[in-house]
Amino acid sequence: MENQVVLSLSQVSVIRGDRTILGPIDFQIQNGERWVILGPNGAGKSTLLNILATRMFPTSGTVTVLNQQMGKVDLSELRTRIGICAALISEDIPGDEIVRDVVLTAAYAILGRWNEVYDLWDESRAVSLLTTFGVRELADRRYSTLSEGERKRVAIARALMADPELLLLDEPAAGLDLGGREDLLKRFANFAADPTSPASILVTHHIEEVPQGTTHALVLKDGKVAVSGPISQVITSEHMSAIFETPIEVTFDGKRFFARSS
Repeated sequence: MENQVVLSLSQVSVIRGDRTILGPIDFQIQNGERWVILGPNGAGKSTLLNILATRMFPTSGTVTVLNQQMGKVDLSELRTRIGICAALISEDIPGDEIVRDVVLTAAYAILGRWNEVYDLWDESRAVSLLTTFGVRELADRRYSTLSEGERKRVAIARALMADPELLLLDEPAAGLDLGGREDLLKRFANFAADPTSPASILVTHHIEEVPQGTTHALVLKDGKVAVSGPISQVITSEHMSAIFETPIEVTFDGKRFFARSS
């Protein structure tokens, strides 16, 4: 799958009334790439992510995800190939669900276990993913008893359960304390280093939350692409100062980016 296009947006716009919320945008990612989407509040990040997740149709333009064009395919089948970790999904997980089942049910792209039958491979994969993100010991707990950080890790494990070809992460470190954030970012770095991991897109407000191993960045402003490309060329003092309209000094320690007012 080397150099295979995973998703492509061509002249995509979202218009509500007389206001253009997003676009027009051209955007493409290939297999093996790890993208981060940044931008000020109201820049259009959530709208773009909803389109990429096939949860929203654009007003105009063409969206092709995993070689399937939105509007011409069965989206329920396509969605089983996309792993999503977002508050929208986490909020719908039944509070009394056992953590292991929260992950397992992703194999059928459903929320809440009913009468599905899971084989030993499914059970083993669910436990393996919980282990990867440091919450294996929580497998038999009720989802409602977990802390915010624990829920985030379980949600990420769930997003990976169906072995997706595209992974979408919406502010996975939001709401975590410093220790929880750093531990999660370390696990993401290990995940990104695995050549078998799917292409991924992470949305965040903070460049400190960009994991090591991220290859590309796209920055939105006022619904349009302000700058996009290899991450070292995008997350710079010049670009961040212009986009956020305040003097910002960006530093890079060889692994992570940091920003402060200059």
